[in-house]
Amino acid sequence: MTATTADERAPRPARIAARAFGRPAGRVVAIGIGGVVALGTALVLGVALGTVAIAPGDTLAILAHRLFGLDVGATWAPQTETIVWDLRLPRVLTAMTVGAGLAVAGTAFQGLLRNPLADPYVLGTASGAALGAAIAVVIPIRATILGFGLIHAFAFAGALAAVFTVYRLSRIGGLSPLTSLLLTGYAVGSLLAAGLAMAMYLSGAALRQIFAYLLGGFDTAGWAQLGAALPLVALGSGLILLRARSLDGLLLGEEAAVHLGIDVRRERAIMLALASLVTAAAVAVSGLIGFVGLVVPHLVRLAVGPGARRVLPLAAIGGAALLAFADLAARLLGEIPVGVVTAVIGAPFFLSLLRRTRTGYEL
Repeated sequence: MTATTADERAPRPARIAARAFGRPAGRVVAIGIGGVVALGTALVLGVALGTVAIAPGDTLAILAHRLFGLDVGATWAPQTETIVWDLRLPRVLTAMTVGAGLAVAGTAFQGLLRNPLADPYVLGTASGAALGAAIAVVIPIRATILGFGLIHAFAFAGALAAVFTVYRLSRIGGLSPLTSLLLTGYAVGSLLAAGLAMAMYLSGAALRQIFAYLLGGFDTAGWAQLGAALPLVALGSGLILLRARSLDGLLLGEEAAVHLGIDVRRERAIMLALASLVTAAAVAVSGLIGFVGLVVPHLVRLAVGPGARRVLPLAAIGGAALLAFADLAARLLGEIPVGVVTAVIGAPFFLSLLRRTRTGYEL
């Protein structure tokens, strides 16, 4: 018979709470500083490297000149500044915005659903966005809506419509709220996938464009796409962070959350809406990029514990850096889809996570 510690004998909510505050603050700060350094490195390398290599010094000088109006003595060709400012910088910033949004949304969904395998697409967001994009490709109209191109706007609307449908249908029946959400999400996602298959069948010559969206990428990202996505991602992520206490309570379980004074039904609906808004804004401009919202939250939890006030900002930094580096790798490998790169990174981690789940892994 083996001895057990007090922490092991404690009920699960108590163990989660203990782990949430069990990491030294200095370690959290160090990880945060490391994440910011990685983010800055990704920004400089992402702007400097590509088909046309630009010296990091010139890259920083151009950014200082354009952002702060500093007179740094231009020694570069005009086309170099165009490449940095008009092509690469908005692309890198869009990748960072999407990465941060997916990581924050993944953190929220994992806590909301109390499921370590949940990601931002678990409730049909991906299928809704893909079907919306496919419909926009088939429609022979080109327009801009609130800064989004027609494909991006339809993807955004499709993602939100899918989640709204899942939420409404999940309230019908006698299953528990979490089980009902997951099963309804699977059913609606399957139905939307069938619609996507039909749209692809009817798309004809536009099939390649639909595939490009499904695989994800930032080759068409510009200032307009960044301006459309960034406010929504920042707003949704900020509001999720402000409700970190509620997210911790939901992770403890419904009974514990009620004892903490949390209105479970209300907070669950608000968190679902915010995480879905962030996900929809992200996938609208990037296409479907997997594993970021699954991998990053778990890596951060392993480092700093499950407390949402710590996990959410660090996950945003980590997701932004990861996707910026993934986009850089995709560009250097000949503009392959970013989703391929993140799948190569994320699939081994996902298999490892499945093994942890079988051996008692907890959020």
